[in-house]
Amino acid sequence: MGNKTSYSEEFKKQIVMLYKNDKSVINLGKEYNLPKPTIYSWIKNYNNSGSFKAKDNRTVEENELIYLRKENQQLRMENDIFKASSTDNREKITIINNNKNKYSVRKICKILGLLKSTYYYQTNYYQTNKCTKFDVNNYEQEVISAFNKSRKIYGARKIKAVLIRKNIILSRRKIRFIMIKNNLVSKYTKLKYCNHKKTVNNDEINNVLNRQFNDKKPNEVVVSDLTYVQVGTKWHYICLLIDLFNREVIGYSAGPNKTAELVQQAFHKITRPLNKITLFHTDRGNEFKNKIIDEILITFKIKRSLSSKGCPYDNAVAEATYKTFKTEFINGKKFANLTQLKCELFDFVNWYNNIRIHGSLNYLTPVEFRKYQST
Repeated sequence: MGNKTSYSEEFKKQIVMLYKNDKSVINLGKEYNLPKPTIYSWIKNYNNSGSFKAKDNRTVEENELIYLRKENQQLRMENDIFKASSTDNREKITIINNNKNKYSVRKICKILGLLKSTYYYQTNYYQTNKCTKFDVNNYEQEVISAFNKSRKIYGARKIKAVLIRKNIILSRRKIRFIMIKNNLVSKYTKLKYCNHKKTVNNDEINNVLNRQFNDKKPNEVVVSDLTYVQVGTKWHYICLLIDLFNREVIGYSAGPNKTAELVQQAFHKITRPLNKITLFHTDRGNEFKNKIIDEILITFKIKRSLSSKGCPYDNAVAEATYKTFKTEFINGKKFANLTQLKCELFDFVNWYNNIRIHGSLNYLTPVEFRKYQST
């Protein structure tokens, strides 16, 4: 069974308002992919109390009963596992596995002081008591293979994470030794600090995101930027749309001109409903701030956020993603024509989302991180 979708209070209110303005429940269900009983429930709750929260539509007795049941379950759970919080992670994972049929994983993790993401990561990749030390006569080829399969971009830390997935335990020191011995050099170089202007313009659109890049929900914030790439003897441009929740590239496009139409094409590549996106953040380039993009954002009720003038750090995740993109996809490549660029861009985005592990995501791929967080 799929996960229950969460809708904002404003979205529910807009659906009720559409119904009150003679929009049928059947049409609302088709247009927004909503079950009819859900719509009827929203209408009933709004008419009864003006609120969509379940607690506002229950009787006093029902709320008291729910509170007592939760309190009773909490006491039973704490009694079952009250001494486990001082154990190591592997023992905690064993305790969670033994009790998750009775209590939610989230609540047990909270009592044990263990992050839910850590539980799922170690359960799937470390597999308690199944990781074994690898045969020293074979690990060199494993490191070389992991490096080459990463398209020559992984360093020792990420190669170690890849080997752990195969139940191979190898220190980063030994991995670095093998890399030096076999002249395996990552494409990456050290980042350089870039000065930027501290003055900002007085545009009506503010920096709503305000560098709050972490702890976002899926589709909550999408960031974007453009970069250039040489195709034949001319410059072409690439646009990426990135979900801040898991750094997944959800839309992309390539073309000969740096225009709003290129950004529009990237939006059209997005497979998820556009009305699920809350905020769209970019720099102040004209390709992002114009009528074509405004029409998309207004139609799907997406709020706009713009970086301060001349300050790349306000769009740091997009900048970092493009740094990765240039290093891993563009550098050292020659594209004969736009068709070749589009084909290889499709391949890279698929690899980036589904195969490439990310240190900021606890060495999961963006798609893996999205799936584990939704469980």
